[in-house]
Amino acid sequence: MGWENRADDDPEGDRPGDVVRSLAELNAASAVCAARFPTIGLIWWIGTQQGDDYGGSYSYLFVLVLAVVVLVTPLVMPFAGFAHAVAHLVPAGHLARVTARHVRGPAWAWHLVYAGALAVVWAAVTALLWSWPFLITATVLAAMGVLPVLGLGHFRRRARVTGRPQGVWAVWLPSLFASVTLFLLVFVGGVLATVVGLVGYQAPALSAGQLTGDWRGADGAALRLDRGGKAELTKLPTESESGDWFADPPYTVCEGTGDWSTGRTGDRDAVVVRLDSGCGRKTYWRIGGTESAPELFARFGDPDASWVWILVRG
Repeated sequence: MGWENRADDDPEGDRPGDVVRSLAELNAASAVCAARFPTIGLIWWIGTQQGDDYGGSYSYLFVLVLAVVVLVTPLVMPFAGFAHAVAHLVPAGHLARVTARHVRGPAWAWHLVYAGALAVVWAAVTALLWSWPFLITATVLAAMGVLPVLGLGHFRRRARVTGRPQGVWAVWLPSLFASVTLFLLVFVGGVLATVVGLVGYQAPALSAGQLTGDWRGADGAALRLDRGGKAELTKLPTESESGDWFADPPYTVCEGTGDWSTGRTGDRDAVVVRLDSGCGRKTYWRIGGTESAPELFARFGDPDASWVWILVRG
């Protein structure tokens, strides 16, 4: 009897075709694991865009990253898929088949159970070695195991139907097409969600009363905003009188008193600070951060390579 007639819960190691079956299953497991990595990378990148970019424009960086991903991914995917299959999917499958011989239930269901259990184990390892957040890591690893388990079950059924183990191209080509399709679906969905405002960073809306108080930054920089519209600056960068983008640094550090008001620059609400003395020019400190941890920031110099100063609640 060959692999095609053998149920998932048959005893292992007692048939001549076991080595072929094991290699074919490892190949299939590597392929289905590898298929998700481009989409996982895209989802991770979309997640990083939820944070504040401090008014920067990274479209050129996105194009560069996308080009690198397109060129490098086909070379990296097989190795990443193999590593994940060996560490996660194959051990879970072996445990599932052993369990299915003694306990009721389909092997694929036990495969999912053990994939989740191994996710917890690996999450504990990463938490101990690298201090990764345990619950988040376990959840992500468990979710990463669902599609490969279902995909591997698909290839097993095909092998039983065709009567022979699935070859290299028989599993890698479908995985490649599935990977591209899933990547494009997430990409288009991400673009649409960004357009309609479902994802993407939104700066907090702060009233004048919420802006009053002390704000502090690096190197002793401080800005005090009083309710009466008065401002007090300590070692605070401001727009230089020359306006030279390429000066080093492209700002002037000022101290003294002045006034402030709310304003807007670009797509951001901002605090407009003017000094009473002749040090620097009025400076727009744009509002960033989150509702619970608001920030003020200003960009100085070349817009494509700006110096960014950030102030937080003092």
